[in-house]
Amino acid sequence: MTSPERPSLLRAFLRSEAASGVLLILAAVLAMLLANATAGSADWYHHLVHATTGPELTPKLGPMTVHLWINDGLMAIFFLVVGLEIKREFVDGRLATWKGRRLPFVAAAAGMAVPALVYLLVTGGQTELLRGWAIPAATDIAFALGVLALLGSRAPTSLKLLLTTIAIVDDMGAVAIIAFVYTADLNMVALGCAAAILAVMAAMNRAGVKALTPYLLAAAVLWYAVLLSGVHATIAGVLAATMIPITRTPGAPDAVDSPLHRLEHALHPWSAFLIVPLFGFANSGVSLSGIGWGAVVAPLPLGIAAGLVLGKQIGIFASIWLCVRTGFGAMPRGATWTQVYGLSLLCGIGFTMSLFIGALAFPAAPLMVEDAKIGILMGSAVAALLGFTVLRLARPHPDHAAIEAALAGEIDADGDVAG
Repeated sequence: MTSPERPSLLRAFLRSEAASGVLLILAAVLAMLLANATAGSADWYHHLVHATTGPELTPKLGPMTVHLWINDGLMAIFFLVVGLEIKREFVDGRLATWKGRRLPFVAAAAGMAVPALVYLLVTGGQTELLRGWAIPAATDIAFALGVLALLGSRAPTSLKLLLTTIAIVDDMGAVAIIAFVYTADLNMVALGCAAAILAVMAAMNRAGVKALTPYLLAAAVLWYAVLLSGVHATIAGVLAATMIPITRTPGAPDAVDSPLHRLEHALHPWSAFLIVPLFGFANSGVSLSGIGWGAVVAPLPLGIAAGLVLGKQIGIFASIWLCVRTGFGAMPRGATWTQVYGLSLLCGIGFTMSLFIGALAFPAAPLMVEDAKIGILMGSAVAALLGFTVLRLARPHPDHAAIEAALAGEIDADGDVAG
């Protein structure tokens, strides 16, 4: 049982992600203000973000800039945390059993496929826009939980847990897309080195090495090998996470003797409160000068916004409804269908992952990346406002208070809760 001095990782995770989401929103708003307030502030913002810091780590990227260090360096740590969360959930959390995996897997899969289809329909299959199909497929867990946090106790805990689980599965899909869809011109020697480093990390795991320092040193070398290979460097974070040892501790997922839990506890605050807001700040500063209605309803931004707002709610709500009606999955405890619909709308907040994939989809077309940002910001803002409104106006479940008390007790006692 989790000690009173150390609250369950799940409760701490929900609190920190919600706070991080609010900070992310503020960082994005600040970037938008700087990029649009005055010509001087816009110049300062873009000079800061794209300032050359060196050195040149690979000819493909050229001299390193602040933007590259954030997107290719710090975001690798973000993806390391994502990988740790995924491994923890599969080994010792809500995804450890097939029963726990069914609903979030189906919902996440539908929540990625339907937005992609909506995007392709809206863009009319234009060849130059095809690479952007995955942009509206992702959900920003921090941003969405930040919106839920604004609702206070009106948002059932079961919805926060379901959103978290769907977003974690969603992250798995996003990582796979980045690795297999947005990778070209592979350097096989560097890729072989990366494979060898992973083999060494796997051998350390099997040998029972519990100290984190050797794994972190190997992860740093792995990051550089993956950077040189042509695969996006952030994938190194997820790969490294799979090799960190974990001690199965039912009832105490934040056990101090588990290397994975210790590393996740150490890195999560840095990822949530520094890296993600920095990414939002560096990637959200879109100049709206000269942008008219025609630019907003152009196929690329409109396709992304429609995918996030329409595709996400249709895919996720319909899949949850079918799972519950067929008995394949269970209805979140203490939640109503109106609240589940509000959750489906909040899943349309793509933001962090969508911005990340947008930059990868059109690497040689900066104007298209800017257009994609407009669609992401527009779609995410509409999804956030609609989701918040639906959840704010939704009547609570008749047994809301009793169920919330029971769920709170289960989280404190076990560090987890069934869906």
